[in-house]
Amino acid sequence: MGHSEMLLAVAGLSEDEVQTRIEQLSTGEWSGFPPAERQALIFAEKLTRHPAEVTTDDIQQLRETFGDARAVDVIWYVSWCNYMTRVADGLQLPLETDNVFMNPESTEEPAPAAGDEETP
Repeated sequence: MGHSEMLLAVAGLSEDEVQTRIEQLSTGEWSGFPPAERQALIFAEKLTRHPAEVTTDDIQQLRETFGDARAVDVIWYVSWCNYMTRVADGLQLPLETDNVFMNPESTEEPAPAAGDEETP
């Protein structure tokens, strides 16, 4: 889950918050998440593990919860992540060992994104 950790850091979570969230996500016990997030996680797991079992009802539930555009976002993003994982696995690419988005001087704050540097 190296890239998930990086994305959570970019979203502004502290190192402890990232570890807590990763633990929550990896257990499959998502009852502490809001209903819409749980639905997206359940769909993501189904599309990832059993893509042939995704039904029109699954898609309709996403549309009802998130609207058409956001439902497409969920489907596209999960599909893209699965694609990238399979490409990386096929090429046997290793995950980064360090979170490149964390500020090396302080592990509590993400480093600024390119172009977001503060000006004096």
